[in-house]
Amino acid sequence: MAPDKNPSLRRALTFPEVVISGVGVILGAGIYALIGEATTIAGNAVWISFILAALIAMFTGLSYMELSSMFPGASAEYEYSRRPFGQVVAFVIGMMVVLSGIVGAATVALGFAGYFSGWTGAPLIPVAVVLLALLCLVLLAGIRQSALFAIVFTLIEAGGLIGIIIIGLPHLGSVDYFAAPEGLSGVVAAAALIFFAYQGFEEIVKLSDETVRPEKTIPAALLVAIVITILLYIAVSISVVSIGGYEAIAGSPNPFAEIAADAIPGGYTIFTVIALFATANTALLMMLASSRILYGMAEKGTLPAVIGYVHPGRRTPVVAIIGAAIVSVLFLLPGNIRDVALIANFTLFVTFIVINAAVIRLRQTMPDTPRPYRVPGSVAGVPVPAVFGILTCLFFLFQLEWQHLLTGTLLLAGAAVIGWVLRKRAYTDT
Repeated sequence: MAPDKNPSLRRALTFPEVVISGVGVILGAGIYALIGEATTIAGNAVWISFILAALIAMFTGLSYMELSSMFPGASAEYEYSRRPFGQVVAFVIGMMVVLSGIVGAATVALGFAGYFSGWTGAPLIPVAVVLLALLCLVLLAGIRQSALFAIVFTLIEAGGLIGIIIIGLPHLGSVDYFAAPEGLSGVVAAAALIFFAYQGFEEIVKLSDETVRPEKTIPAALLVAIVITILLYIAVSISVVSIGGYEAIAGSPNPFAEIAADAIPGGYTIFTVIALFATANTALLMMLASSRILYGMAEKGTLPAVIGYVHPGRRTPVVAIIGAAIVSVLFLLPGNIRDVALIANFTLFVTFIVINAAVIRLRQTMPDTPRPYRVPGSVAGVPVPAVFGILTCLFFLFQLEWQHLLTGTLLLAGAAVIGWVLRKRAYTDT
């Protein structure tokens, strides 16, 4: 039989696999790679920063649940914003989401390299480049292979966090948990950085085209993944400062390994290896999500059709995967994990403002469209959590430093110009 000239993605993922993939992409980001940077300004009160950052994840996560139940598909945010706001806004948001995943993958690759370099002395940037190249090969192999990789690595990274909690238990109460070297402003600034640790919950919706019964599976999996990670983050952040105070890990590129070094025999090596699995897993899943939204936008006719090319045997979007990997490598060039993470956060805050606004707008313009899940708590037809989602994103957006705002604004403007040029491309409704 001749191969399908236009093969589709394979629906193979079930609820547990989507939950584990979601938990995996969230856990390996900031908690392993950025907690050292965050404690520099938040001190022992870093746990409060995690709670503040969780507000965005909770409010915006509810909006994602409603929209993903209405429009299940890999194009995700692109489709969510096109329906209420039109083609140009949709293109800009689609590209912001792609960039958040690509820049996020670069950030986590630098986190991986920080642990690996601290262990072996290898140079930072080359290590990160090699990691991204290897992960690209995994993604090209197929969604089943990628999911298996993610499941195994997620179990390892979750085990590492539980290990940190166990190590910290005997030390609970040993420090002042409200001690913050820069006061409340430092705690809030750390929350703006730490929000990167929650990046990933929105990536779950990109798996819709490869998930069984996505209109029900995706919203439920998204909620479970968010709750699990919030609880783990708070417990870990309290435990890690209990062990030696924030000074022990402030600014460290491999904080968990340093904490474990004095706590258990061979702790440095054990937790370095766990952190390598965790950060590799997150980078993999961020690249996976970015490639899927590129594929989805190409399928809709907004990006060149070649980007939507699917390998007839592997059933993976080859061009989208390779393109995402190449651009991720370019974002390694700054070399500073904090700066790269904050640029990624800019793209997320802008995206989430539009996503929350989309839920509000669609309640007015498409009230009769089936919604297997609805955001609770409406006043005069307006979902209140979505309003709080917009307000929290705006607040944290303007906690960023001017250079990150400038870089993010330039990326936003570039996406808007390209979107305007491509606004007349044909769009095929399904």
